[in-house]
Amino acid sequence: MAGTACGNSSQRPARLHAQVTRPPRDTVPFDTPASAGRCGRGGGGGGGGGGGGRGVLIRGAQGGNGVLVWLRSGDSLAPGDFPLLERADTVAARGAVVAVRYMLGDVAHGFWADSGAVSVDRRADRLTITARGSGLELGAAGRTSLVASFGSITLGSDTVSCQVRP
Repeated sequence: MAGTACGNSSQRPARLHAQVTRPPRDTVPFDTPASAGRCGRGGGGGGGGGGGGRGVLIRGAQGGNGVLVWLRSGDSLAPGDFPLLERADTVAARGAVVAVRYMLGDVAHGFWADSGAVSVDRRADRLTITARGSGLELGAAGRTSLVASFGSITLGSDTVSCQVRP
């Protein structure tokens, strides 16, 4: 009992809770571990003022299901809403790119969200990031939507590559 009272129970590990809704009514919920890293300074992907390699990369994946969010925010990650960007946009300074992959049986599916937004909430040293969006998925009978919430995200000193590649 003494060990649990002194432990880090108040510091929850980072998690992704997501739900994909595919026409006509299929829903695929999943819950995975999550992590985040600041984008390294190793180049920008060829864009003008925006910073193809700046921001924060948040990801959660397990068993073929996963969500990737790239928040492009320059040097600071201020709370608020980020509009969705085209995945190849290397010019915009602020925005988000969101991709999802999920399994239906043994078949992998996925899409880039092309409409919606990502919101960031900061409490002390923890972030909550919520992505709501939809996009066109090859073979789907309409638009597929995503609601993904990343909780208890902390940004360490490690960096990740966020370069846009052709």
